[in-house]
Amino acid sequence: MVMNDTAHLNTQDDEMARPERPDGRPPTVLQILPALGGSGGVERGTVEIAGAITAAGGRALVASEGGLLVHDLTRVHAEHILLPVASKNPVVMYRNIRRIADLIRQERVDVVHVRSRAPAWSAFFACQRTKVPFVTTFHGTYSIGNWLKRKYNSIMTKGERVIAISAFIGGHIRRHYGVPVEKIRIIHRGVDLERFDPEKVSAERVIKLANDWRLPDGIPIVMLPGRLTRWKGQLVLIEAIANMARKDIRCLLVGSDQGREDYRRELENRIMQHGLEEVIRIVDHCDDMPAAYKLTDLVVSASTDPEAFGRIVCEAQAMGRPVIATDHGGAKETVIPDVTGWLTPPGDADALAAAIHKGLSLNGPARNQLADIAIDHVRKNFSKTQMCDKTLDVYNEVLAEQGRA
Repeated sequence: MVMNDTAHLNTQDDEMARPERPDGRPPTVLQILPALGGSGGVERGTVEIAGAITAAGGRALVASEGGLLVHDLTRVHAEHILLPVASKNPVVMYRNIRRIADLIRQERVDVVHVRSRAPAWSAFFACQRTKVPFVTTFHGTYSIGNWLKRKYNSIMTKGERVIAISAFIGGHIRRHYGVPVEKIRIIHRGVDLERFDPEKVSAERVIKLANDWRLPDGIPIVMLPGRLTRWKGQLVLIEAIANMARKDIRCLLVGSDQGREDYRRELENRIMQHGLEEVIRIVDHCDDMPAAYKLTDLVVSASTDPEAFGRIVCEAQAMGRPVIATDHGGAKETVIPDVTGWLTPPGDADALAAAIHKGLSLNGPARNQLADIAIDHVRKNFSKTQMCDKTLDVYNEVLAEQGRA
């Protein structure tokens, strides 16, 4: 199993000394990603790590093509540098080598941490020119259909440390890219427990959301959050709800189509074919996901392809909600089967329907017990604080090695 191969990869000295720079200044860490325009895990994680760096007394720089989250960087006292690092144009990528190398020298950067393939190629050679440690985070499996694609992906394995966001990803990069165990650090994505805390979500917020979504009182709610794309499994959930033949529940597909209008129409047509217009609704966007989880009786992740981690599953458990996830990828590490939720085979609408029935059949005491265990599970294993601390440990490792050299 993947866990057997990689579970020990995070074993490090708890008392690792924080290295001091020869000139006494705090370490400067440069994170690089294509843009800060979305609310995905890469972008949000970058901001969270930048905040951890500054809170620990370091200096945090982020280079990207900008976006809405630049404002969040300033709030955590990090600095943003505008660079054309989202481009996959070979000429631009080549010119970015000099741009990044100049930035490293001018800002006296001590560690470069890259989170995406195109900027990673430029940053790798810039780090070689400047003799600065190069760290990568492997955020997904990526497509490995041919030799050229595999070569393009391989830059994410060239870090002096390669951070994998789950043991599943750690096993993937070992099997497909031959990365040595000693280079890999498993650092699960972290949930912001200040935000996803059921005690901090007011009844007013939940009521407002229920009114906005025109949900009737007293009817069980099943929710699948996630952008509208085929591999997220919305069609599987629609079939599962149809198989249940229940009209006394509501099912919410919460997420933007991000321009996939044909797929959205396919979902709408499938809902109409089953006569489920009053049962299943597509909600474009939600600005208050903690309230959405609290409003919901059961949260589903029906992804047909393995999730690298599966942020939704952890957020829902942090809010004390039972979850159903597909039995592959990161969910195998985050769900305690038959304790905090259920795992079902990929694409199996019948099994998903049976799990939904189980989840909605929980009585009050059983639901409360599940909530307590789920909340404790996430707080002990998948917090934002743990993610940040372990990432800073990686920076300290490579800085200490540089000092010894």
